[in-house]
Amino acid sequence: MPITIRRIPAQEFSQHVAHLVELLRDAVDNGASVGYLPPLLTAEGLAYWQEVGATVAAGTTLLLVAEEAGQLQGTVQLVLAIKLNGLHRAEVSKLLVHSRAQRRGIGRQLMLALEAEARQHNRSTLVLDTLQGAGSELLYQGLGYTAAGVIPQFARTAGGALEGTVVYYKLLS
Repeated sequence: MPITIRRIPAQEFSQHVAHLVELLRDAVDNGASVGYLPPLLTAEGLAYWQEVGATVAAGTTLLLVAEEAGQLQGTVQLVLAIKLNGLHRAEVSKLLVHSRAQRRGIGRQLMLALEAEARQHNRSTLVLDTLQGAGSELLYQGLGYTAAGVIPQFARTAGGALEGTVVYYKLLS
């Protein structure tokens, strides 16, 4: 089945919350460094996605999803800067691909769609961060993102260690 990438409008957001919570739980429970430690409680996931829903409704976050046969396989967010001196910027947030669907190019498809959305919203500078040494670094580098630097001991892993995060940027043409 083909993967469909699309933006979720605010009025449709609530229909996807349970699936988004499951996607976040899968990522956290499989070791992704996305702000939570395993096991992810449903209440934590729900609270997070409700916050995201509010920003989607406010128009400051664009939420993209990857679907296959009606099943959510991945998601990513484009958080639009709202300060007057930063209206050309956005942050890439929470690129998540369900463990059952990884290694199929879904993360790349989501990122390319996100970059297209950024261009449509006149955003030319994208920033993101990821755990140092994570496989996602290869994805971002392959998409032309440049490492700006490493912040050591930035995120605690499930094992308790403090690991560095790499800040990346990309200037869209």
